[in-house]
Amino acid sequence: MSTRFQVSRLGAQGDGVADTPQGPVFIPFTLPGETVNAAREKDRGTLMAVLEPSPQRIEPACRHFTECGGCALQHLDAQAYLDWKRDKVVQALKSRGLEVGVAATVPCAPHSRRRAVFSARRTEAGMLLGYNRALSHHIIDIEECPIVEPQIEAALPMLRRLAGLICHTQQAFHITVTHTESGLDVAAQDAGRLEDKARMAISAFAIGEGLARVSVDGEIVVEPRKPLVSFGSASVTPPPGSFLQAVASAEQVMADLVGDHLKKAKKVADLFAGAGAFALRLARKSEVHAVEGDAAALAALDRGFRFGGGLKRVVIEKRDLFRRPLTYKELAAYDGVAFDPPRAGAEDQCKQIAKSGVPFVAAVSCNPATLARDLRILVDGGYALKSVTPVDQFLWSPHVEAVALLEKPRKRR
Repeated sequence: MSTRFQVSRLGAQGDGVADTPQGPVFIPFTLPGETVNAAREKDRGTLMAVLEPSPQRIEPACRHFTECGGCALQHLDAQAYLDWKRDKVVQALKSRGLEVGVAATVPCAPHSRRRAVFSARRTEAGMLLGYNRALSHHIIDIEECPIVEPQIEAALPMLRRLAGLICHTQQAFHITVTHTESGLDVAAQDAGRLEDKARMAISAFAIGEGLARVSVDGEIVVEPRKPLVSFGSASVTPPPGSFLQAVASAEQVMADLVGDHLKKAKKVADLFAGAGAFALRLARKSEVHAVEGDAAALAALDRGFRFGGGLKRVVIEKRDLFRRPLTYKELAAYDGVAFDPPRAGAEDQCKQIAKSGVPFVAAVSCNPATLARDLRILVDGGYALKSVTPVDQFLWSPHVEAVALLEKPRKRR
């Protein structure tokens, strides 16, 4: 049985929110100002019909939208969508009492995502390859995806065949596909144990299809060409399935913001450095101490530095910054700090930075809430928050990156 609702705003996950006497109801694929019919179950609604559409409603770009859980906001006008993402950052900062001019959201173009994680499962009808339905383990088998680079979208039928060779489990598993400069890099996780016969079949298939690398559970099965990703003038081979900024152009925007802010720093600490997206760019002008807890990512960064040209010294350190952040005494050796932590943020590390005298700090985050918490710590420690720039690299999703730039006046001796 459906009920009529008036949608008043967008929620944090991109669902339309209708306020009722019993509390808010979250209705996916609806927009503020719309009158809709929806079937209600507790605080969730399933859209049945849009009775009065918003003028900001547009035609979705993908045939799988509303089924596939990959996108939440294809139906929202582009400018309204960018404004909504900016407002997520603004509201997170306000919740911590931080007032700063927040720039317009840097947009993300369709067909620009170079890295995607697909779900796969073998069924009686064949291999499923796609994304999970929202709030479900049900896999939607996809034939197109307007967020990924064309090379990944065109490869979907091939990837489905490869998934069939890799699959040795009745359960769902994941395949991470990255478009690199030397071809597609495919990493499967939890697909079951491979026997020698399957390895030979995967190797022959990968070579025949021109893939750069195929790995299963972190082990390389075949690598006809090393996958290469450029971080400025350095080329890096990321570890199988490792973290990589999803959109190359978004990564460049963030690196430019960080690099410009730290351009006067002679020695920079790059914390949560990963495989070197920031460190290897910063090394064009500054000596860099790159700190990262993942040994494989750190080794890739080190190789990129050693085989790169025109870079100042980069020193690496394997260190769990959650358990053992760089202390304010250690930070005294640097005049610039950049950090790009996981979604949990860098609370303990920021407490040490706040005690330090490092004059220039650049914070990169994929979580506005933890970013605002960390910035509050830095501001309370004497830093001035100069700017915050939202960056969209998860197109049509509720996620937003942000780059915050801070300065602390040097103490006179």
